[in-house]
Amino acid sequence: MNIIKLNAIDSTNSFLKEILLQQYLENFTVVVAENQIKGKGQVGAIWVSENGKNLTFSVLIKDSLAESNEVFILNTIVSISVIKALEKFKIKKLAIKWPNDILSENKKIAGILIENIFKGFNEIVSIVGIGLNVNQLQFDNLPQASSLAILNNQIFDKEKLLEEILFQIKFHVTQFSKGIKFNFWEEYHTYLFKKDIPCVFENLDKKQFLGIIKGVTEFGKLNVLLEDDSEKEFEIKELKMLY
Repeated sequence: MNIIKLNAIDSTNSFLKEILLQQYLENFTVVVAENQIKGKGQVGAIWVSENGKNLTFSVLIKDSLAESNEVFILNTIVSISVIKALEKFKIKKLAIKWPNDILSENKKIAGILIENIFKGFNEIVSIVGIGLNVNQLQFDNLPQASSLAILNNQIFDKEKLLEEILFQIKFHVTQFSKGIKFNFWEEYHTYLFKKDIPCVFENLDKKQFLGIIKGVTEFGKLNVLLEDDSEKEFEIKELKMLY
């Protein structure tokens, strides 16, 4: 596995995308940065990471997705891979907050951002960006954020964490690519945060309402049971979960 290590960079996703356009890169090429200045989050959010304390990296994945309707399956595969890796390090009460934030004890410890490049007929190249809070101890004005060090009261070896996460991603992606049966959807829903539990949401009009998460569709939409017993599917930009 080709791993490119950098000191400081704007965004590992952007850097990997740039070099991909300039030269051939082998599958599962990784870009790791000690300090990511302009890290990306979902829907244009910024991922803030303290220098040298956390894991910020991107992985190139190609020759896995054949059709556009398979795009969200990669989200489930990567989310499950991160969960499985963290379980190896005794991180408890792990959950996936739709679409792919990773929580532990109801605190956000990791975020995943996947950018897809549609290069031609049946050719989809994906850049998987992952930010994991490892040894950072302060999160000013971020009450829902935490880190592995805070939750487990110990300092973690970032290299070992990275190695395990990359192993899990490559293992599960390869399984999917070879058509080996593995119920990614069932696994994803097993860890889905607040599934079948009443919780409060906020829509685009800032109106709050009560709903129950029933699942996520194959296109990545959140299926919510509303108070009138009807079910509605929401895009990520249409809904905010309040917790």
